[in-house]
Amino acid sequence: MTDISIPAGDGGSFSAYVAKPAGGGPAPGLVVIQEIFGVNRVMRDLCDGFAAQGWLAVCPDLFWRQEPGVQITDKTQEEWNRAFALMNGLDQDKAVEDLKATLAWLRGNPDCTGKAGTVGYCLGGRLAFMMAARSDSDANVSYYGVGLDGLTGEVPNIAGPLLMHIAEKDRFVPKEAREKVLAAVQGNPNVTAHVYAGMDHAFAREGGDHFDAQAADIANGRTAAFLKQHLG
Repeated sequence: MTDISIPAGDGGSFSAYVAKPAGGGPAPGLVVIQEIFGVNRVMRDLCDGFAAQGWLAVCPDLFWRQEPGVQITDKTQEEWNRAFALMNGLDQDKAVEDLKATLAWLRGNPDCTGKAGTVGYCLGGRLAFMMAARSDSDANVSYYGVGLDGLTGEVPNIAGPLLMHIAEKDRFVPKEAREKVLAAVQGNPNVTAHVYAGMDHAFAREGGDHFDAQAADIANGRTAAFLKQHLG
């Protein structure tokens, strides 16, 4: 478990947290895409958890162009305000390019089998959706992605497997937006979307206000099976 540096395609470099499986030998790669709180303890713990399942997990710092090394929590309004400011200041097209650079770094790493995918949460869920449409990632998982109704025009470009976990009562995704997204992906056989009844945003974040252990277990079980099928 360590922090490394990855060169950006447009110059400069950004840090990323890497967690390796204990067993040794090459493992499939997984780009873990941050929420709006940076590469914080939640994201590092997720990487450690994926590594324990046998994945070479790496979580890149996507806020590095604004402020490198952001690690905040969801516990105070001040932190929420800062997190939203960072999200609003993020150039998401450049973030996707950084994720592609991370994917390339993974595939070129001797500890990786060459197969690699993404899994993202919140903002990261949106970016995982964008990676499914804009990259050659081998598989992508989106947890409660935000603003996806503005990306429905990219659905035809999704040529690889995408798994979506959608909260029915997501406070950041109105019902009309959710229905628009579900209707758009229905026609693409590469996309599997699950809606979790009664769940609010971030229902899979342990320690969060809306964490639901049962729904999280179901979603995480589906994710594990999906990644094993497409990357394992």
